[in-house]
Parts: sequence; structure tokens; C-alpha cells
Amino acid sequence: MKPDRTIIKKRYDRIAPFFDLLEAPMEGLFFRPWRQRLWAKAIGHHILEVGVGTGKNFDYYPKAARITAIDFSPNMLKQAAKTRDRKTIQVELDLLDIQSLPYADNSFDTVIGSFVFCSVLLPNKGLKELYRVCKPEGQVLLLEHVVSSKPLLAWAMNLLNPIVVKLFGANINRDTVKNVKACGFTTVRIDEHCGDILKLIEAKK
Repeated sequence: MKPDRTIIKKRYDRIAPFFDLLEAPMEGLFFRPWRQRLWAKAIGHHILEVGVGTGKNFDYYPKAARITAIDFSPNMLKQAAKTRDRKTIQVELDLLDIQSLPYADNSFDTVIGSFVFCSVLLPNKGLKELYRVCKPEGQVLLLEHVVSSKPLLAWAMNLLNPIVVKLFGANINRDTVKNVKACGFTTVRIDEHCGDILKLIEAKK
């Protein structure tokens, strides 16, 4: 049986106090430069970060932008608030579900997220919401891990996925690039430095 939204949220609530520690090796070795590369592409005055987590992207926020950041896990958002206060970051934090955003159509110049759609229950619904709240000629930027294009590795990822979901609430076999391309964006580009599994997706509305 597939986990519902409440179960996934509880899993993130459970690991929130230890989340940064759990991801520290991958963060230090791989993710940090990619976060910097992702945020260097953010443009415009009003930016929405989805899946803010514990606030790992705070160091890369554009100084002049107005930033709203959301997460569906109360405990992750508490960790983000602590990080915000400690680093004196200017950001509005909201407890919201990416699948049902309260913002008006065409609200944000850039919508941005890192490693978010691995844990969205209905990813296509969430992506359509990002498209909706993004301004015309604005952009959606996503840094995501996706299922491998190599058959043997993809088979292994599909095999292991139920275990990873049960432990952490995240899927390791999503095809997020394909899902983004199905959302009606004018262009969808993959950063040329990406490898097989890690993708930096730039979608223009």
C-alpha cells in the first residue's frame, strides 16, 4: 500500500531534528556546490522556495529578493526557523502543501526547490501548482535526483524504493524531468553539468 500524505509528513517530522546530520556526508561531498549553482540562476524580486526543509539553501539566497519559503512538515519548518534566526536571514516561512498553494496565479518571478519532488505524493499535481503561481516568462528551477537511465541501476533503484520510502518518506525512482516537460512550460532545459541521476532543471513559463 502506498503511503499517504500524513504518513510521509510524520516521517519527515520524525527525522527533522537529525536531518542535517543524516545528510551531512552527501551535503559536504556533492550537494553544496549544486545548491549554489541552482540559486545562482534565480532571478526577479519575489521568489518562492518550496520544500525549504531545515533551511539548507539560506546561505545562497539573493540578498535583494523577497523570499517566501514553504514546507509541509511542521518539525522541518521549526528547524528552518531556528536556522533563520541564527543566521538572521530575511525569509517568510509558511506551513503549506506544494500540492495546494494559496497564492494567486502568476505571483512569483522564480519558483525554486531542491530535492523536493522525491517526497511529493502527487508530483504532477505539485508541478502544476508551481506552473500556476509562476509569472509569465518566469522560471521554475529544480535540483532533483531521478531514476537512472541505465537499465540495471534503474532496476535496483525501483527494487530499493519501497524501503527508502518507508524509512525516509522519499522516492528514489521518480522521473521528474519527464513530469516537468508534461506541465506546459515554454522550454525545459537540463544543466549541461548534470550526470545520470542528479538533475538541475530550468523550466521557463
